[in-house]
Parts: sequence; C-alpha cells; structure tokens
Amino acid sequence: MLATTIAGLVSITAAAIFSFALLSKVVERMVSLSVGIMLSTSLLHALPEAFESGADSHALFATLLAGLLAFFMLEKVAVLRHSHHHEGDGHHHVHGHDAREAGKAGWMILVGDGLHNFTDGILIAAAFLANPKLGLVTGLAIIAHEIPQEIGDFIVLLNAGFSRTRAYAVNLICSLMAVAGGLLGYFMLGRASEMIPYVLVFASSGFIYIAVSDLMPQMQRRATLRETIPQVILIAAGVAIVLLLIGHAHQH
Repeated sequence: MLATTIAGLVSITAAAIFSFALLSKVVERMVSLSVGIMLSTSLLHALPEAFESGADSHALFATLLAGLLAFFMLEKVAVLRHSHHHEGDGHHHVHGHDAREAGKAGWMILVGDGLHNFTDGILIAAAFLANPKLGLVTGLAIIAHEIPQEIGDFIVLLNAGFSRTRAYAVNLICSLMAVAGGLLGYFMLGRASEMIPYVLVFASSGFIYIAVSDLMPQMQRRATLRETIPQVILIAAGVAIVLLLIGHAHQH
C-alpha cells in the first residue's frame, strides 16, 4: 500500500509541477505532445505487454473493441452532460478551440487513467510478493513511465477547461486506484494476475480513442504548415519520451 501510494503521489506531483510551471501557457500546442505520449504508451507499451502475457489474443482484441465502443458511448454521455457550454463560457481559446469539444476528453481521460493505475497497483503487489527488491524496482519503473503519461493527462485536463487545482485533485483521486489494485493483487494474486492483460487493453482503448477521436481533430483544425510542423515535432517528442523510459525500465 505504501509503495502504490508513493508511486501515485510522486508521479502525479512531478507531472503537475512540470505541466503547470512550463506548459499551462501553451496548452493548446502541447496537446500534440499528449497525443504522442498517449498513443505510444498504449501501442508500444501497454498493448504489447498484454499480448505477450499469454492471454488469448481473440479475447484481447474483443476487449479492445469493447473498450473503444464503451468510450464512444461515454463520450455520448459527456456530450449531453456538457451541452450547456457555449463559446462565451470562459473556456474559449483564441485559436478557435470549442470548449465543449475539448471538455469531453477531460472526463474520459480520468476513466482510462484510473484503470491504468489499477493495473499498476496489481503489478506492484505481484512484484513485492515475489521479491521485495523486485517490488521496489517495479515501483520506480512505474513512476518513470507514469510521469510522462500524467503530463499528457494534465495537458488534456487543462485543455478541457479544468483549473490547476481541480486537475490535480481528480488525478490524485485516480491514483487511489493503484492502492485498490495493490490490495486486490495482494489478496487475490492468482485471479488478479489473469485480469491484468484485459484491464491494460481496456485502459489502452481509452487512450487511443481520446487521442484519435478528440485531440487529433482539434489539431487538424489548424492545418497550416506553420502550425503542422510544431505538431509533428511535439508528437515525435512524446513518442521519444515514452520509448526512452520504456527502454530504461526494461534494462532494470
């Protein structure tokens, strides 16, 4: 419980400091960085880990499909819930962002993040039960890969109109899912370990859906060459950050 709590607090606080100090004034542009981080975390880390676990690939693809459809329906609910937003509600951006469109991703990212934290908690519990030293290394590795992901989450939340305090608070609440996963992993390790690939795939479906359905269309509205070049560079930077940290974690 201590390891999962520290992992959540450290990663979220570090991401918040970096996001709020350096990125809050350029949130719209940094959405591109978030897209790179979210897609590479899902497609280059979480999904390969799930499919290499030995779980049935057909069941995993079915979970991916179910997750995409579930987030589609969740977005429908978010659209209805936020239909009262308007261009003059205080969230309007100078480059033409529609706050109602941006706001949908804010709540969906929290669902995906909560599920991802849940699987991290299970992994930490499994590692500690196998070997306390392995548990410590696993906790450090999870902090390393969570920081860029949490930066991406903060960018999405700020872009969706969340205040800094609110963005930090809801992310902190999501981090408690790691503690829940750790408890489940400790008391039901055999069954919980079988759940990990499916929870990873479902969480990844959320990150993929948000990036492709909500964030990338925002970026496409600014299709000039002057805007496109920074977008491509920041997407590549997001991918590079994840690849660097994944490679470092695998070395340990």
